[in-house]
Parts: sequence; structure tokens; C-alpha cells
Amino acid sequence: MKRKLTTLSIGLIGLGIAPLCMAEGTIAGTDIDNTAAVSYEVGGTPQTTTSNTLTLTVAEVLDVDVTLLSGPVSVPSGTGPHGLLFVVTNTGNGTEEFSLAINNAVGGDDFEPEASTPAAIYFDTDGSGDFSAGDTAYVPGDNDPVLAPDASVDVLLVNDIPADLADGAIGLSELGAVAATGSGDPGDLFPGDGDDGVDAVVGTSGADDVIAGQYVISDIELAVVKSATVLDPFGGSSPMPGAEITYRIVITPTGSETAVNTVITDPIPANTTYSSESISLNGGALTDDDTDADADPGAGNRRGPRRPDRSERRPDH
Repeated sequence: MKRKLTTLSIGLIGLGIAPLCMAEGTIAGTDIDNTAAVSYEVGGTPQTTTSNTLTLTVAEVLDVDVTLLSGPVSVPSGTGPHGLLFVVTNTGNGTEEFSLAINNAVGGDDFEPEASTPAAIYFDTDGSGDFSAGDTAYVPGDNDPVLAPDASVDVLLVNDIPADLADGAIGLSELGAVAATGSGDPGDLFPGDGDDGVDAVVGTSGADDVIAGQYVISDIELAVVKSATVLDPFGGSSPMPGAEITYRIVITPTGSETAVNTVITDPIPANTTYSSESISLNGGALTDDDTDADADPGAGNRRGPRRPDRSERRPDH
């Protein structure tokens, strides 16, 4: 009996590594097993033959993203410390350690912020979103953040602001994060340096990301000018007994900041007496009543301090 042998050719199908929730897909170190099987009949009897099993281990992709959370931070010149908030996220598929760095020589701005001492990088430990006593200082090589895939950490850059800067001046401060395993061009390979000894491959970020935050000088200066007019009993302007002196205080702000809790102190001069109900603010009359301070910034004026921006006082000479 003659038997006919048929050769079966099987095309290879490319199998992609399925993405999970991670930005870079399947976790590094995952084994991808594949075994082929062929079923056939011989003389009406079903037969099955399996191939050898191939195992591929998923490499670690090194990727990181640094995102600025703070908008432009308004600061007066000559002050500090002031924080800028960032988030560093491991967008790779393996657990990775990252080193952090601050750079204030960014270029393209009006001034360079001054890194605060003893530390200029902090972890926002208390979740306040700004620099506070509960935050943990970053020490390079000591507490570098170790992040699982898709995990992140909030980071603060803390700077002092130089003095004598013009209102509206801009200063940039930059946070950088680099994968400890390595960085470089996308596709660069670090054999055996990934999780559990798998290969590590640089991802699209180069395993190195950087972004700058912005400080804007928002300052204010108050110029104070005081003048006086005299009306004597004869309609003239001689400062004689019985004359009335009207003092005028004009405060002119310069800058984009807001001055709060402003208090004007203008004691009644010696050898004069105060003319009751004579204070006005921006042309509007104020009272001498000490009990209406919430509604009337002139209240309590005979005690000295009060809060108007502009006022008139007419003591009798």
C-alpha cells in the first residue's frame, strides 16, 4: 500500500505583549510562554503533536514624566522660602529608582531664584501642596524615590527670591528626574539591569524628564505724602490761635501686589485740639464712633491708629 505524505506549512503570527494598566504595558519580568500544537488523523485516528515551549521574558522599559502642578507663583522680591509643586511619575513597566535635581540657570527669564538652604528639594509629605514644616527634605543618594509602575510622588522646589527686582520680573526653576538604572536615547539597552535581572530598555522619555516652574515678582510700595492747609479766623492762611488746619494724607501704591492690614498712624499734634467728626476717606465722611470699626475705618481715630488710605484731620489751632 502506498501512503501519501503531505507537508503542512504554518505561517507565523506576531503576538503583541498585551498592555495592562501600566503606561508601558505588561510588568517587567513577566514570562510570555507559547506552545504550538498540530492535530491530524492517521487512518481515521486523531493525532496531536505539540511543539517545544518558547518563553520570552518582558524587558523593563525605563520612562519617567515630570509634571508641573503650580501655576505662576506671585512673590515679593527679597523674600523666601517659596515652593513650586511638581509630580514625578514612573511611566515605565518596572519598579525604578529616580534621582532628582534642581536647576535655576534655565535661561530666558529675568532673574535666577536662589535655592534655599539647607535643602531646595522636598517631598510634599503632608500633602499641603506648598512648602511647610511637615515636608521631608530630599537627600540625593539617600532617599531617592523608588516608584512602582504608574506610581508618583509630589515634589517641591524651594527657593529664595533675590532683592531689588522689578515688578513683573519672571524667574524659572527647573526640576529634573532621571532613572537610576540608566537613561539615553529611546531604545538604548542595559542588558540584565532591569527588574529581576531582565534587560532594561530606554523608553520614549529617554528615562530623563525635566520641566520648569515660574515665579513672578508681584511687589508693592506705598508712597506717603502729607500736606496741610490753614484757614485763620479772618479768612486768611496764617497759623494763628483759632485757625483751623486741615491735614491731608495721600498714599499712592506702586506695583501689582495688594497691601493688606494697612494702618495709618497720625497723632494729633501738640498745641492743637481735634475737631470732631472731621475725618473723611476718599471724599466720604467718617465717624468718630469707636463701636463701628467694622463698618467705618475711621473709628477710634482719637486713639491714633486707623485704616483709611487717605484721610483728612482738622485740629483747631
